[in-house]
Amino acid sequence: MKKIIVGAVAAAAVVATGAAVAPAAKDWYESRHDESSRYTTGAEAKADRATVPRWLPDDAADVRYAMKTTGGDRLLRASLPGGKLPSSCEPLSGALSKRPALSASWFPSGTTAQARCGLYYAATDGGTLYAWQDNEDWIADNKSR
Repeated sequence: MKKIIVGAVAAAAVVATGAAVAPAAKDWYESRHDESSRYTTGAEAKADRATVPRWLPDDAADVRYAMKTTGGDRLLRASLPGGKLPSSCEPLSGALSKRPALSASWFPSGTTAQARCGLYYAATDGGTLYAWQDNEDWIADNKSR
């Protein structure tokens, strides 16, 4: 009888541990290809990561960048000098934009694009730039080269 009780207690412990570990394992699995960085300036961000868009002004400040290492999904937030998008960005003029596939605590959900900056959809809120790149757009661009 003692073996049965010990076995039942051990089985209960495994189940309880599994129930606690499963959400953490799921979170790790779903985000294992996510990377995030923070930089003082746009120049620093571009020097550190070739994947940061070249159109980001060198003097942009407080740059936050997130990416999937398995594709082209990206998020970008920065304080823009003068609060204006770079001149290479083109207004969307009513065209629909894709929603960001990634999320981050520093990137507001429901952001609507105002412009395209290269492959990025972009919006400003005051002097803050919010931009995102979509994996499908990135794939299409790479296939066309």
